[in-house]
Amino acid sequence: MSKIKNAFDGKKAFIAFLTAGDPTLEKTEEFVLEMERAGAALIELGIPFTDPIADGPVIQEANLRSLSAGCTTDKIFEMVERLRKKTQIPLVFLTYLNTVYKYGYERFLNRCRETGMDGLIIPDLPYEEQEELKPIAAKYDVDVITMIAPTSHERIKSVARDAGGFIYVVSSMGVTGERAEITTDVGEIVETIRTVTDVPTAIGFGINTKEQVHKYSGLSDGVIVGSAIVKIIGKYGADAGEKLYEYVHEMVSGLAE
Repeated sequence: MSKIKNAFDGKKAFIAFLTAGDPTLEKTEEFVLEMERAGAALIELGIPFTDPIADGPVIQEANLRSLSAGCTTDKIFEMVERLRKKTQIPLVFLTYLNTVYKYGYERFLNRCRETGMDGLIIPDLPYEEQEELKPIAAKYDVDVITMIAPTSHERIKSVARDAGGFIYVVSSMGVTGERAEITTDVGEIVETIRTVTDVPTAIGFGINTKEQVHKYSGLSDGVIVGSAIVKIIGKYGADAGEKLYEYVHEMVSGLAE
C-alpha cells in the first residue's frame, strides 16, 4: 500500500520536487538521498516533458536539460528501482497526461507498483476526466494526487471528497515559480477541504523561504517546494548535492509545530 500517509504521520511534511534526469539520473538518485537526509518527508519526481504547461521557466529549462541528456520514462523507472534499494521515502511522480497515455495507463501504473512509486500528480488531468485513470491506479496501489486551485467552495468540496494520498493546494493561479508574496487565501481553501475529508493537505506553487514554509505549514499539513530546488540544481549541476542538503535542512527547520 501507499507510503504517502507516512510523510504526514504526526508531523508537518516538507515535500521537495526535482526534475528527474537533471543533470543526470545518477545525480537525481544522489539528490533524493541528500534531501531525505536533510529532512524531506516526500519527494516529487518530475518526468521531463517538452511542453510542461503548469511550469515556469526554471522547471521548463530543467526539463530541456534532462531530455537533452537522454532521459526517458523507462530510464526513470530503472533509477527508481535502484533508489528503492536505498530508501523507502514516499515518492510521487509529477507528469503530464500525454506521457502516461502514450506509455499506456495499465503499463505505466504497473511499473509504478513494480518500482515502488507511491503516487502520481498530473496537472493537466481535469477532475472530470479522472474516471478512466483512477480505477487502474487503485488496482496498482498508486494514489492519484488531486490538485486544488483557488476556485468556488462547492467545487473545492466536490473535488476534495474523492482525493487520496494528499491534496496539493495550489497557492496561486498561473505557473510554478518562486513568489515574493502569495495573496490567495489558502487557509480558507484548506479549511473548506477539511470540512469534507481528512486527507492531508500540502500547499505549493511559489514557496521558497523559511518564513513562507513556517506560515503555510501552519495552515496545512505540509508544504511543497520545487522551483527553488530546481534553481539550485541548475546553478550547481552535478555538484548541487551539498547545496540541496543545506537548503532543504533550512526549510525543514521552518516547519510549524
